[in-house]
Amino acid sequence: MRTRHYPPAGDALAALPRVDACPVTVTARTTRRGVVVTLPLAPNEMVYGLGVQMQSFMQRGLKKTLRVNADPLIDSGDSHAPAPFYETTRGYGVLVDTARYATIYCGNKPRKTRHAAPPADEPARDLTQDVLPAAYRRFRFNHSSEVMIEIPECAGVDVYVFGGPTLRLAVQRYNLFAGGGALPPRWGLGVWYRVERDFTQQDALSLAADLRARRMPCDVIGLEPGWQTHAYSCSYRWSDRFPDPAAFIETLGAQHFRVNLWEHAFTHPSSPIYDALFAHAGDYEVWDGIVPDFLTEDARRVFADYHEREHVAIGVSGYKLDECDNSDFTHNWSFPELAQFPSGADGEQMHSLFGLRYQDAIQGMFDKRAQRTYGLVRSSQALAAPYPYVLYSDLYDHATFVKSIAHASFSGLLWTPEVRDARSDEDLIRRVQSVIVSPMALINAWYIRNPPWKQINRDANNRGEFAADWERLETACRAILELRMRLVPVLHAAFVRYHREGIPPCRALVMDYPDDVQTWPVDDQFLIGADLMAAPVVAGQSSRTVYLPSGAWLEYWSGARHEGGRTMQIDVPLDRVPLFVKDGSLLPLADPTLHTDDPASWRLTVLVCGSQNASTILYEDDGGVPPRLSEVILTWDDAAKRGSVTRRGETAWRTYEVTAWQPLTARG
Repeated sequence: MRTRHYPPAGDALAALPRVDACPVTVTARTTRRGVVVTLPLAPNEMVYGLGVQMQSFMQRGLKKTLRVNADPLIDSGDSHAPAPFYETTRGYGVLVDTARYATIYCGNKPRKTRHAAPPADEPARDLTQDVLPAAYRRFRFNHSSEVMIEIPECAGVDVYVFGGPTLRLAVQRYNLFAGGGALPPRWGLGVWYRVERDFTQQDALSLAADLRARRMPCDVIGLEPGWQTHAYSCSYRWSDRFPDPAAFIETLGAQHFRVNLWEHAFTHPSSPIYDALFAHAGDYEVWDGIVPDFLTEDARRVFADYHEREHVAIGVSGYKLDECDNSDFTHNWSFPELAQFPSGADGEQMHSLFGLRYQDAIQGMFDKRAQRTYGLVRSSQALAAPYPYVLYSDLYDHATFVKSIAHASFSGLLWTPEVRDARSDEDLIRRVQSVIVSPMALINAWYIRNPPWKQINRDANNRGEFAADWERLETACRAILELRMRLVPVLHAAFVRYHREGIPPCRALVMDYPDDVQTWPVDDQFLIGADLMAAPVVAGQSSRTVYLPSGAWLEYWSGARHEGGRTMQIDVPLDRVPLFVKDGSLLPLADPTLHTDDPASWRLTVLVCGSQNASTILYEDDGGVPPRLSEVILTWDDAAKRGSVTRRGETAWRTYEVTAWQPLTARG
């Protein structure tokens, strides 16, 4: 069965350097258990990817069974978004096209051999011995090994190899083969705020008005379960809490808010689409609702047509697609693997594909309307790069959330370390700092009635009791959210490159510096776009170590210059998220605004980072499908101490205006 929604981005793939030969040998055999695919691993060849593996970064030496599951706390391969795709520091990637729960042994499984004589070749030097803790030595990275992939219950499987010759080029080819990266609408890169689950229409309007009155940036208001008449399972009908949804959306739109709706796919008998979906659903229920078979066109059509008519036609801008993962670790609420679906898929295959095909059902509607959207999803799989949906989790460990940004970048996936509540003022500030440098700046207040900066204690917040000094904390959070609004031009340019070239907008350091062994284990720092690097911290850290890759780097806050290729210890004041900019680059920052519709958000201050000629490219975007993009080339002539702006392509929409060129020096 063909399940792809998007074709490969053929022209973009053809523009990449040609690879004349397959960079790795693939062998396969059938067994009574299924198919086993084997690929060699060279000494010191590191493995990454396999989806959002929240509990590990480097995969060599590990065994992973790729199962969709919510809230994975152990390093077994369970994930919100497992993807049977990996890449290595030798500069290639491997995709196994399966919806089965594949088990991947990433080396460290030596085959039987006689040991009477010493091996002919001495092992290579372990390049990681001075980089990783001693516990990693048991994985024998310096020995030759192999990746073994066992796909159960099948007689054959398609395997795709993506040549580099670098790790990043392999990832680019994979993302372009998927169809190219998602390009969100500009408003999607602003700040998001999701309201408490039982809010009424008036509650949501009042909160939105308060955000504007308090000058807290926000582009998107998200409604949680209470907007529906029935939420577990879903009716998709507006409840009496929202007596006039069209007027509600229109009122928010006049204040430059978009509206995003929470839902999941399990369909309640009271839903207007229940009867039409019934024949196109699986044979087990979840929360008394049927499970649509989104592998079938009929199920996708029934589901999408209702959403378009009742939601999008009156102005809804997108969705949060919840609960589409499995539930082995969360009370076992989902359908069993032995379930059967009209398409012929069983429950195991459906769990692997459910999140991605759910995105198909919704995204197909927006594509038909030629309308850009941006949203959230709690499960995805391979070849997901074109889908404008960001992953999240009900887990809440801050360090794990930060690391998942880099983890997701290997597999064509986007991740938000969303902010819900906090243990302390410091915890809230550090969490907000992390989210504003991620693909989605999301405050998810679904279980508190007031913004977290007014009261971090959940019970007190819901009683309407604000902290004595809440305005101080609000001021600190406002400054962080304003930094997000400043970064919108940089983030948008990064997403354009994702869309056109397959380069992840936020990505692990090793992707750009695979020959630097020091970058191999670094997952709590990541690159943003072409020239920016973020190194967020968690509560309790007043300092941290940062690794600077080759070249020179400037601290965003102080302008201090540091040579790369070394680790350094930095102090991290509470009001600053560590950011570094490449020496010899330009960093264009927008005026901080309350929303991206404000014309002032197109006014730029260009920071000149270093004392040399420099250039960078931004994009003016018409917001359409497909997007019309005008290149805006910013150039700095250091000898003349003068900047210039040139444009390539059609310009028939809002344009950037540079109001100042400034050297990167100490910033308040």
